[in-house]
Amino acid sequence: MNNLFEIAETCLSNPEIDEKLTLTHWAKSLLDSGQLDFSARHPAQPINLVRFPEKPVLKEPRYMPKRNLSSPEGAAAFFHAIAHVEFMAIYLAWDILYRFRGLPEQFYQDWLRIADEEAQHFELIRRHLRSLGINYGDLPAHGGLWDHAVETAGHLLARLAMVPRCMEARGLDVTPAIIAKFEAQGDTAGTAILNRVLIDEIGHVERGSYWFKYICAQEGLEPETQFQALIRQYYRGGKPKGPFNRELRKVAGFSDAELDWLETD
Repeated sequence: MNNLFEIAETCLSNPEIDEKLTLTHWAKSLLDSGQLDFSARHPAQPINLVRFPEKPVLKEPRYMPKRNLSSPEGAAAFFHAIAHVEFMAIYLAWDILYRFRGLPEQFYQDWLRIADEEAQHFELIRRHLRSLGINYGDLPAHGGLWDHAVETAGHLLARLAMVPRCMEARGLDVTPAIIAKFEAQGDTAGTAILNRVLIDEIGHVERGSYWFKYICAQEGLEPETQFQALIRQYYRGGKPKGPFNRELRKVAGFSDAELDWLETD
């Protein structure tokens, strides 16, 4: 199997974690060796056919327990939550390249590379979790991450606005302070993982910004106005709350006007 969309469909419909990781890395190796087939032979299956593992048990955010990062249990719960975010990010990267067709080949290459990096992140964090005495799936996890994919399954600009440029961009805002807390506690292993994730996530958000602006240009839309409209339409609560890391967001393709709008009450 060397067709990108067939591999994507298998990854999205197969709930087995390790098989998904193996397929993701296999697809990236095919890309690197020039053997990946980008022909779309069949239309995308409906998003409700995507399948997930039985564990972790998914809960609404309001039912998730609060975590104290200074305790061993709190640190383990935090990394379990991050493992879930990274695992769902594998799905999100595969789904955007699978669901939206007719784009330049670079679009599919970019999101496959992102899927592969998210898989690497997940593997690093799962290994760290095991060193803390738990495994991925042992604790409940946030159940709302996939909702954004479902809600934007038919609208690429909305997907780009809501996933890389909204939900993933929040990591650029909050992760530096979390890294500082783990550094203060002397957790060198956890700090190294979070630094690696942060560096890669800047690139992921930047690719979201790039393709958002590309699609806007193709459709004759003004990107800053379109971003605001889509966030107002799809973000529950109007728009994200700060503080925002302007420096990292600008590296990741946000304009000053977008950041000024986000920071306005």
